[in-house]
Amino acid sequence: MRDNSSATPPRRTALSHSNSAGLWLGFLGVAAFSLTVPFTKVAVAGLAPLFIGSGRAVVAAVLAGAALALTRQALPRGTQWLRVAVVAAGVVIGFPLLTSYALTSTAASHGAVVIALLPAATATAAVIRGRERPPAAFWLVSGVGALAVTVFASAQSGGLGVLHWADLLLFGSVAAAAIGYAEGGLLARELGSWQTISWALVLASPLMLVLAAASASQQPPSATPVQWAAFGYLAVVSMFLGFFAWYRGLAIGPIARVSQIQLIQPVLTICWAALLLGEALAWSTVLGGLAVILCAAAAVRVRLNPAPAPPTALHPAALQPVKDQPHVHSSPLRR
Repeated sequence: MRDNSSATPPRRTALSHSNSAGLWLGFLGVAAFSLTVPFTKVAVAGLAPLFIGSGRAVVAAVLAGAALALTRQALPRGTQWLRVAVVAAGVVIGFPLLTSYALTSTAASHGAVVIALLPAATATAAVIRGRERPPAAFWLVSGVGALAVTVFASAQSGGLGVLHWADLLLFGSVAAAAIGYAEGGLLARELGSWQTISWALVLASPLMLVLAAASASQQPPSATPVQWAAFGYLAVVSMFLGFFAWYRGLAIGPIARVSQIQLIQPVLTICWAALLLGEALAWSTVLGGLAVILCAAAAVRVRLNPAPAPPTALHPAALQPVKDQPHVHSSPLRR
């Protein structure tokens, strides 16, 4: 009884603090990311998509390398490098490049609605990566969400069954970001939040530098001050600072709960597109966005209410790790 009484109060306090802090940090990250699509749309008007997708990573990598060097961070070890590579492939290479090319031929509001599938995709990636067993309702609602966003994209592209190549790129960017978010959220518990994105940027910097140089040689950058300012936001905030809060929130977790905050990202993005770019809010965009957001919300909510565990999981042998749980989780949260 003495062990139980001493362990229970700290664990409850930690969980309450974690839930609140994780959600608020997730909100800060999403608020930063909500301007990514509109500013990418601004930047592609004067800069090549390849230069935007790779150049922003190069600038962010310089900042990341300086931060790692000044704070004398320890190098990732062993398989951590492979996991850093997964994060880099998803959020440093995949998502920026795919969205940059997609937004050369589609509206920012349209891109925001397709990317609204990201919360459910992130939750799915977290389920697969964490080897959990969600109820069948989770997969059912996720499938409905995927169908809803596909129908919306098809209707906007010329009729059902007809997908524009930009939609395929946006779907690919969702998959890349979901994998990068899920793996990054787990890795941030070991390396730290800003350290995770910083190492991913540094690891991807040679490739991104080559791509940026190749793009600049073929099409020398020529943009207005506003377009350069948009590029600067993408490099400093969307590619670097925004991940400080986002990965910290995911690290505090749980990832599926914090990913619910992403549901407001397409709403914010569409509002920014209307205010900054003058894009009209057509009823099809509003209804399509609402349908996708509701499906994503339902998918994540089902994920957070799994089926009850079988009685065998409550046997005394299974309770031993609970006594050690505060010690297991205390170290990452002090980073």
